[in-house]
Amino acid sequence: MRSRTALLAAAALTAAATGTATAAGAAPNGAAAAGCTVAYTVQSQWDSGFTSGVTVTNTGDAVSGWNLTWSFAGNQRVTQGWNADIAQSGAGVTARNVAHNGTLATGASASFGFNASYSGANATPATFKLNGVTCNAGPTDPPTDPPTDPPTDPPGPGDRVNNPYAGAKVYVNPEWSAKAAAEPGGSRISGQPTGVWLDRTAAIEGVGSAMGLRDHLDAALTQKGAGELVVQLVIYNLPGRDCSALASNGELGATEIDRYKTQYIDPIAAILADQKYAGLRIVTTVEIDSLPNLVTNVTPRPTATPNCDTMKANGNYQKGVGYALNKLGDAPNVYNYVDAGHHGWLGWDDNFGPSAELFKTAATTEGATLGDVHGFIVNTANYSALKENHFTIDDAVNGVSVRQTKWVDWNRYVDELSYAQAMRAKLVSIGFDTNLGMLIDTSRNGWGGTARPAAPGPRTTADAYVDGGRYDRRIHLGNWCNQSGAGLGERPQAAPAAGIDAYVWMKPPGESDGSSTAIPNDEGKGFDRMCDPTYEGNPRNNNNKSGALSGAPVSGHWFSAQFQELMKNAYPAL
Repeated sequence: MRSRTALLAAAALTAAATGTATAAGAAPNGAAAAGCTVAYTVQSQWDSGFTSGVTVTNTGDAVSGWNLTWSFAGNQRVTQGWNADIAQSGAGVTARNVAHNGTLATGASASFGFNASYSGANATPATFKLNGVTCNAGPTDPPTDPPTDPPTDPPGPGDRVNNPYAGAKVYVNPEWSAKAAAEPGGSRISGQPTGVWLDRTAAIEGVGSAMGLRDHLDAALTQKGAGELVVQLVIYNLPGRDCSALASNGELGATEIDRYKTQYIDPIAAILADQKYAGLRIVTTVEIDSLPNLVTNVTPRPTATPNCDTMKANGNYQKGVGYALNKLGDAPNVYNYVDAGHHGWLGWDDNFGPSAELFKTAATTEGATLGDVHGFIVNTANYSALKENHFTIDDAVNGVSVRQTKWVDWNRYVDELSYAQAMRAKLVSIGFDTNLGMLIDTSRNGWGGTARPAAPGPRTTADAYVDGGRYDRRIHLGNWCNQSGAGLGERPQAAPAAGIDAYVWMKPPGESDGSSTAIPNDEGKGFDRMCDPTYEGNPRNNNNKSGALSGAPVSGHWFSAQFQELMKNAYPAL
């Protein structure tokens, strides 16, 4: 796979309110025409607010600093922005570059986003200006001299872009959408995009009446229309899968690496390489909760399991991930993102660096190269808060660092955003592409509802300060199964923060993490006591109660009580 290149250009707009503006104006003495294209997308919208993403592409001379201006037609007010400094006066808005995205070569793009409030109509702004150039103006006189270099073509179907989510819709899985819509209140989120999990070989063709991979890709072509569309797939069937958690065990034994290659990865790769699907942007998230186990859950760690020791010894996790990256990455429209755990797993000094090195080893195994990795995903199927606003890792109370509290427990990070950005920097420092992008799964880390703290905790002790102010209300950071009190997090959106390609709902809300009791099944999934609400815990959660909901089915099956819990505690609220 080629490394990431920034080839973003004008894109069709893709949500409830959309609009595209283009411009080209002549410059004197045969200079390149001044111009720009803007993709403005309302990515999610609720009664009193909305989230928008903006991609601006410079089609004129290179600029070393930029500002984009527009006016709202209604009473919209920007409340928060990212990847740009955004100011508003009356209806007028100015978005200025930040340090990392100020230079725009001819044909280069920058993406930013914002949250805003509104009431009544939420019309798309009619006119955008980039450094004073009106982006919806027609061309003036053409240059008198031909350009020195041939023009750069905008990306066509299948051309690789820096961020596949920028300027694109994301596939809504009709099977998940129907289940969500059938729930009371579920229609509020049933139109959100979620990941399609290929969690066993039979899922490629479809189990029973369920859609197979081609069914989903065909449905995606219908949803795509004239614009760009991302399809999110979860590649999840390693030999000896998830060696530390019985609830998500899989169909393949520890030594069945050849079967993984020929019966699972090869058929998926063949389908993705079909030219019929070349116009889709296909995001693959590769083997959730796999590689980190080889760092944290092996001998001599106190959390070691025999199964993880076996997988470390035979190397089949690294071989499987490397093979998948190599084969899937052969298609130019496939974007591979490797799982990188979450801050409550790998945020400690002993885990962070060794995990990054292990990711590099896997990405250079079985013919894979670092160029086969477009990015990494964190927090998939987990509950770690996106951003803790009431305390930072540098805070101290009465001379005691928050790192010494029971909750933080010497971790280096307190939330997923800081962890994802730090992991990205570490991975780039050891050789991964400098344009590496991160995804953060926000499908159930909102922690809203009545239990959400509105202010920092009391400064009586460091523990009281952290526990009173933290959004994440789990009993322990190591609890991972069907958590009571959890809520939907940020809605899926592109380019929400520096280094982050997108917030995604890769784990579909309402799908169980594991059964509360042992349930016989033909999917190879076991029973993990961490999904039992009566369980008193183990060394991985410092022997605390599991915090799990009762009545849960086998992992991946629909769990209505969890879905209702997530909607009730959503933040931002539904």
